[in-house]
Formats: sequence, structure tokens, C-alpha cells
Amino acid sequence: MNNETKQSPKKTSVKSPNNKVTKNNAAKNKTVKPKTIKTWSTPQQEEAKIQVPCVICGGEKFILHFDYSASNPLFSPDTGPNMDLIFFNYVRCVRCGLVQINPQPSPRAVALRYDKKHGEDYLKYEIANEKSFLRLQELALQDAGFYKLEKKLLSAGAMTNEGPSVLDIGCATGALLSTLKNRGWKVRGVEISGPQAAYCKKQGLDVSKLPLEENNFPAQSFDVVLASHLIEHLNNPFRFAGEVRRILKPNGCFYVTTPNIAGLQAKFFGSRWRSAIFDHLYLFSKKSLCKLLKQAGFSVDVIKTWGGLAEGSLAGFAGAPLLKRIFDKLAKPLGFGDVMIVKATCR
Repeated sequence: MNNETKQSPKKTSVKSPNNKVTKNNAAKNKTVKPKTIKTWSTPQQEEAKIQVPCVICGGEKFILHFDYSASNPLFSPDTGPNMDLIFFNYVRCVRCGLVQINPQPSPRAVALRYDKKHGEDYLKYEIANEKSFLRLQELALQDAGFYKLEKKLLSAGAMTNEGPSVLDIGCATGALLSTLKNRGWKVRGVEISGPQAAYCKKQGLDVSKLPLEENNFPAQSFDVVLASHLIEHLNNPFRFAGEVRRILKPNGCFYVTTPNIAGLQAKFFGSRWRSAIFDHLYLFSKKSLCKLLKQAGFSVDVIKTWGGLAEGSLAGFAGAPLLKRIFDKLAKPLGFGDVMIVKATCR
């Protein structure tokens, strides 16, 4: 499971009670408005839900952050012609500010999304976008200094005839793992989407379909752990980070890539932000992600962001291409990008 910048294949809309479009509404529809294309998500459906305390501070008081009661209806794909609306809201912890869906689907419900229910859909999408997603991952790792670390680790490994070890969690089709394997790494992967895990194995990769915590990897067994567009999907990202720390070697590095809710696009688009979707149980800012990692026993070495303006968000505006170039160029140095990568090291 790795959804870099996936786009929803279709939009849903709600008609007015009388199913009529007034002249005023028609005029409004002609007005150029900022828009976003939502990140690809599994179809929405009724699921078992649980109320949870804040995963960072344990707080149990939340306030509404993104309201989906009208602007973003989500339809069940299994209810026939008379589909019922299914809404969800993002809330914010009043104590530490972490944004999350709460109540959230149970861990079993989440696992079913990416395996038996929609695993084949994920696989088809990942294969279709494999090259572009790989390029995005490589650029992010470059920003976070991964290739400097790689040079150091490969050089040390050459002296012992043993390459450094890496675990990619949410490895999708295994494209990055295959690349790293060819560069001299000892690679392993975790992918809870059964069809994608099977696809990886056909490529000769050692990939498990069990959640990270259920693999019981030996302590201190990896030099590097990667998690690209994965942590926001998890029911308990703090427990996940703690398990990553346990399996990393002393001074091992953890590279986490995830949407940035403190970025310009999230602030500009609000509930229409492309990463505010059904599949993302948590939306981290740089501050909240770093706090979680530090509590799990990491020190944060590098934080980089990118993506200033979403493609097509100003469609119809003559100056859109120029604005996009400007905002995209400034996103990294000024740190207001739509996506972030954090490099953290075991303390």
C-alpha cells in the first residue's frame, strides 16, 4: 500500500432536494473556482468503528477540523440505486492538535479494505503508476539525504561482503525494493494488500502480507526502514513507530513520507484538500509527526516538504501555470509543501 499522489477516478455530487439547478447556481458553476482532485481512496462503505484517544497525548477531547456533512458526501458502493450518504469528519485533539478521523474503522475493517475488498484495484493502480511513483520516492529520499547514507553503508558493507539491510513497509509493487536490491541492499518488504504482496513475490522479492507488528522481526535487524505514504493509514501510528525503532539497528534510520496538513494546500482547500480522504485516518503536520517520532524514541534529523500547488487546482485561470511553478519552487525552501519526508534516527 503506497499511495503517493493517487487521484480518485470519479467524483460524487449531491443534487438539491428538488433536483433542479437554478439560474444562480448555473452562473456560479461557470465561475472559476479553485478545485482539487482527491487522492485515490477505496470506495466508502459502512464499517465497524471505534472511538480512540489521541495517539500522541492520550487526550479524549476533540473539536471539528474538517466538516464533511455537506461538501464531500461519500456514497456506499453496495447499497444499490437508493444509496445512503456516508459522512466522516476529521477532528483535532484539543490538547496536542493532532488531526484524525475519530471514531475510526476497526483494524480488521482497515485491513479488509486493502486486501479482499479492494486489493486488486490497488494493484492495478500501482502498476499503472509504478514509474512515476518510484520517481517521486527517489526524489524524496534524495531530499532527505538517503543516498549519502547509502554510499556510506554500501562502502562499509563492501568490507564485510554483506550489503546493508532495508525494510520497506507498504512497498506496493516492490519497485523501490527491486531498485535497492540492484544497488546492493539486502531487501525485505511488508505489504498488507494481498495481491500486491503476491505480485512482489513473483518479482523475486521477500515480502510479507502481515502487518509490521505481526512479523516478529528480530530486534536490531535493519539498517534502514522506509514507510512512504503509509503511516497516515494506520490505526495506531505510535505503536507502529515503536516497532520500527525496535527492529532498527543502533543509529538506524527511519524515513517517513506522508501528507503535510500544515502545508499551503491543506490550508487553502480545507475539507477539499486532496489528502483529506476516507483512507487517511491521520493527517500529520511537521510538528505532530516529529512529536510522535520523538515519543517513540527517535531523534529527528531532516524534514523536507514539496508540492506548492496541486495540478489543475486553478484550471481556467490564465496565470495558473506560472503560479504553480512559483509555489512549487518555494515549497521546499520555505517548508510549506503538500507532502513531507522526515528522516529519524534511533536514539
